[in-house]
Amino acid sequence: MFIVIAFTADWIIPLAIFGAVAATAFLVLDRVAAAKPRAEERLDEMSNAKMRRHASGTPYKVDTVTNVLKKTTPGLAKSIQPTNKEEQSRLVARLSHAGFRGEHAPTILLGLKVMGLVAGLFFGGGVALLMYGISKPALIRTVLAGSGLFYLPEMILWFITKRRKEQIFLGLPDALDLMVVCVEAGLGLDQAMRRVSEEMKKSFRVIADEFALCNLQIQMGRSRNEVLHELGARTGVEDLRSLASILIQADKFGSSIAQALRVQSDSMRVRRAQIAEEKAAKTAVKLVFPLVLFIFPGIFVVLVGPAAITMINELLPKMGGG
Repeated sequence: MFIVIAFTADWIIPLAIFGAVAATAFLVLDRVAAAKPRAEERLDEMSNAKMRRHASGTPYKVDTVTNVLKKTTPGLAKSIQPTNKEEQSRLVARLSHAGFRGEHAPTILLGLKVMGLVAGLFFGGGVALLMYGISKPALIRTVLAGSGLFYLPEMILWFITKRRKEQIFLGLPDALDLMVVCVEAGLGLDQAMRRVSEEMKKSFRVIADEFALCNLQIQMGRSRNEVLHELGARTGVEDLRSLASILIQADKFGSSIAQALRVQSDSMRVRRAQIAEEKAAKTAVKLVFPLVLFIFPGIFVVLVGPAAITMINELLPKMGGG
């Protein structure tokens, strides 16, 4: 009876700490998420839906997850909000490079990081307390879980940015070739960009969206130089920045836009070929590790194995008999 009581007493402290952490996290999230009354929120949603329906003529489906994040993340993101304008602009630029240009994108990212930290401490701490009790290994695992989930949105953002830049880099030469054809056929630069955005929606959707946004900004009254400069800064791709600079200079000095586009396309294709050659040259070095670890042991067993078995069967009995 004493043993059973002692065993249960060892579990009381971790369970009590787990319950206290859970209750604290629930109260904090409930306090942060407390916003306007539900009636006012529903009225705002209905009014926004009516405005969008009137503008587009089609029913608007409310994205529940996005709305929840927009309402809950501002309170969570206050603790890690950038203090100066330089850090804020850097955060907005990183989100823009990944394709997130919404007004609430920085707040949502910071709020997700805080949510990840709370979830990591909550679940990681609970599991660590149940497995190790109150000890140093439990504390280390709790800190690792919290920090890992805290930086998880940053890693996802980095992966999305890298993939998006690769898509732009791979599809830009084809877009430039199509722009050359359009310009030489008599279209202006704006019409050529519009044509590229229409033709490349299925093959390279990212470039099509960027050119379509440029056309929309030009139609709204912005100057072409500002739009092209923002195109290079918005995407974060060096080739698009070079393209924007070349087009701005060609427009300023009156040189041939088609020739500038053709030179830029050729240089990008040469660069892609050089990158492919570089990767091909690194292949031999990268193959050494799988060859040594996986291929050579198998070949060694196949080639030396039968001879070793024959030597064991023939020599060992003679040596033992001798």
